Amino acid sequence: MAHLRSRRRTALTVPLGIALAASVGLVPGAATAAPDESPAPAVASAAKDAPVFAYVVNTRADHRTMAYVKRAIAEAGGSVVVAHDTIGVIVAHSSDPAFGERIRGVRGVQSAGATHTAPLRAAGTTDDGKAELLSKADAEALKRTAAPGVEPMEGDQWDLRAIGADKAARINPGSRKVTVAVIDTGVDDTHPDLAPNFSAAQSASCVGGKADTSAGAWRPANKDHYHGTHVAGEIAAARNGVGVAGVAPGVKIAGIKVADPVDELFYPENVVCAFVFAADHGVEITNNSYYVDPWLYNCKDDPDQRAILDAVNRAQLYAQRKGTLNVASAGNSNHDLDSHAIVDKTSPDDSTPVTRTIDPHECLDAPAQLPGIVTTSGTGVKTLKAAYSSYGKGVVDITAPGGDKYQTPTDTPSKNGNILSTMPNGEYGWLRGTSMAAPHAAGVAALLKSTHPKAGPAQLRGLLKAQADRMECPAEPYDPDSDGDVDAVCENGGKGDNGFYGSGLVDALDAVKKK
Repeated sequence: MAHLRSRRRTALTVPLGIALAASVGLVPGAATAAPDESPAPAVASAAKDAPVFAYVVNTRADHRTMAYVKRAIAEAGGSVVVAHDTIGVIVAHSSDPAFGERIRGVRGVQSAGATHTAPLRAAGTTDDGKAELLSKADAEALKRTAAPGVEPMEGDQWDLRAIGADKAARINPGSRKVTVAVIDTGVDDTHPDLAPNFSAAQSASCVGGKADTSAGAWRPANKDHYHGTHVAGEIAAARNGVGVAGVAPGVKIAGIKVADPVDELFYPENVVCAFVFAADHGVEITNNSYYVDPWLYNCKDDPDQRAILDAVNRAQLYAQRKGTLNVASAGNSNHDLDSHAIVDKTSPDDSTPVTRTIDPHECLDAPAQLPGIVTTSGTGVKTLKAAYSSYGKGVVDITAPGGDKYQTPTDTPSKNGNILSTMPNGEYGWLRGTSMAAPHAAGVAALLKSTHPKAGPAQLRGLLKAQADRMECPAEPYDPDSDGDVDAVCENGGKGDNGFYGSGLVDALDAVKKK
């Protein structure tokens, strides 16, 4: 699978709002008065059996410019799949290999590029390793030994206790007026721990770049696409005496499926659709435990990757303007996102990867490094940065439990250091990764929104950081696998922040107690 935050998470160091706004203006005069002239003459059509590629075409968001560019797309040998008029992003398909270059030369087009490096087929995340399913026998044993007044499997949820979510639930489990949308592989809303809190009216499939709201479209393509269901349970599994509990068991959960049903990658046009859909359907918080495929880092000096950054950034900024807080995972590559050089051996992940060295200040992990997004690193049961978690001074905003194979609890029934949550088909299982850290932060953000209903995205982000429990850089060299090598270096930043933990560990109890 691609991209599930097992893979990555990155944070912007250059104010992306500025960087991408500027990137839009590279064509002199492109954002000035709407064009008058007709599109360029039609080009020769490509062979009928030529492979089809997807593109994002970014323009000024006014009716005249959008209409002109749509005509130009057709003249250049493309077809419009969907147009997000409110943000000036058009998703197009074309089998003409010269389409991208041609459309970038059209007046009014600010950036444009292919979103795949392999042809589309008929028809990506941040967890670290495979899921471990909880057997029915073990599930029954946990239920028999559960303490009174807690969920049957809550004894294994060390992560809830680490952030005070068990205590917070007794004060305020979260408001039904708050919805967290899981932008992911899909959510199995038939799971007994998710059904009570699921909002079908705010759920959809965005696979292909266009929202499908038909019944069940948001569900995973198959049981192996379990990532989104696991994330959803971490956020809002109901306290109903069935299995596990979420950080905010009283809020609503929605599923917006963006994973391709064949390769499980999270393509840009799908993610753009998801942010816009969430914003237009009153979602207060989105959880983004993935990176946008096919590039782990999108470089602004490449026209295709720049267009991807532009389109995704427009969509997530639109969501923020509509009142949505976006939370994302920092990634699972143990990369220093504030360094000057990172070796990327995984991109593009939809064709043949090419090893390249990138500067994470210029080549960004989307959506983690986009402006205004809450970038979350992961910790284990010992409240130490998880071995896989990416980090970076000025990049990571907060940290949250994500699980770690090197940090094992001694006071839980199963002695498992990963995160236990819901799985498709009514099952349960353990996963680890910054994919699991982000939903803990999203759950705490939902509790904050429940306590401060008038707070907007910027205020919620500030509260999340202000109420986090400060964590210092490790006193000893960071060597989680005890092999004698220092695996990462924690740098202190300003205002009590540092590269491993940002402002600190999210605090669910403070979220419901502090006004």
